[in-house]
Amino acid sequence: MVMAMAAFSLEDMFIKATADVVPVGEILMLFGFGGTLAFIAMTLSRGQAIFHPKILSQPVLLRIVFEVIGRLFYTLAIVFTPLSSASAILQATPLVVVMGAALFLGERVGWQRWCAISMGFMGVLVIIRPGLESFEISSLLAIIGMLGFAGRDLATRAASPVLSHLQLSIYGFFILIPTGLFMLIFNIGPDNNGLLNQDFIWPDMMSNLQILAATTFGVMAYYWLTIAMRNGDVSVVAPFRYTRIVFALILGATIFGERPDNVTLLGIVIIVASGLYTLLRNKRASAKC
Repeated sequence: MVMAMAAFSLEDMFIKATADVVPVGEILMLFGFGGTLAFIAMTLSRGQAIFHPKILSQPVLLRIVFEVIGRLFYTLAIVFTPLSSASAILQATPLVVVMGAALFLGERVGWQRWCAISMGFMGVLVIIRPGLESFEISSLLAIIGMLGFAGRDLATRAASPVLSHLQLSIYGFFILIPTGLFMLIFNIGPDNNGLLNQDFIWPDMMSNLQILAATTFGVMAYYWLTIAMRNGDVSVVAPFRYTRIVFALILGATIFGERPDNVTLLGIVIIVASGLYTLLRNKRASAKC
């Protein structure tokens, strides 16, 4: 899990660095193409079918939609906002998943976990500071991305168990290809002036290497995450998801010169503490069952 979180952070770093030169739509398209090929190869190596009729089921189609929302808006978030802030807001995803499981999947959530979820959302508000002078509208991109990833995780839980994680990952990456192409056709994406207007360019050698690195680390992160969640005790493994914010803080400071203020750090602490408490309550609830 720690290796997966480190790889996710490196993926974010390379995407953020590449977006200074290459349009976001182009990055998503190339990233999706590389990830699709990698997961097709892994799926075939395990003797699994690339296409299964259950792929067309409602939960999987919803998963694909949420994947697009999560990927698109989180990518825009790490382009427009500090990597550390976007990653911190993403740490609220498990809290939203717990809330969504209670509201839409009928899972039981006690008042203690509802309080923890509320505190986690307060941590997000502390980071973005709505209504204050330091508030930036672009920080909402990370929130939309986080909600997209939470929806993806919920849809994954509702998907048919006959579908492997590798099969689901193929289509999670594949959908990024038409998404990126759509952005390029309609010139959607941030340019150097912060405007949503970008045209296709031929990436130079450095940009190609950065996109290749982002894709490689992204695939590795997905794969390691799957191994951790399937082979380890979830209650032990899951808390190590929060090491991602540590890696993001380090990379943000060393590569992009980011220096989160004390208020942002307070928000991060609140989100992580709320998430860890929720996981602890989940473990106790499972033990009672």
